Amino acid sequence: MSTPHPLLASLDACEPARDFASAYPTLESAWHACERGDWLLWLAGRLPAFPRPLLVLAACACAREALVHVSANEPRPLRAIETAEAWARGGHDAPALADVRAAANAAAYAATAAAAAAAGAARKTSLAKSATIVRALIPWAVVAAAIDARAK
Repeated sequence: MSTPHPLLASLDACEPARDFASAYPTLESAWHACERGDWLLWLAGRLPAFPRPLLVLAACACAREALVHVSANEPRPLRAIETAEAWARGGHDAPALADVRAAANAAAYAATAAAAAAAGAARKTSLAKSATIVRALIPWAVVAAAIDARAK
């Protein structure tokens, strides 16, 4: 096995993520091969220079996929996602940062609950779908720029 990427070690990435990335020659190639949207969001979120609105929109897009597991009588997860999306888009009625954090936490909770509900192959499929969503919304160039800014 090759050496894990030093950035992942410095960010205290989990051992499975470091092991996964170590199988690739660059962090970029690992990004493109990764089938865990949660890992991709985690990496972007750990980079201080990463644009937070873009991170929130990607997380919300993933959380929307989990809404199928939420009861039709439970509007809070959708409201949380919509609140976070409004903030990320800079809408005139964008809520205060505390509201955005609460909304993002609720959206993350909905996604986590859905992932927990999914078993085995279904969970793997869900994570892979979220990775595709994240990569569609977050180009590697944006991640690379945030990594470069961290190094300066």
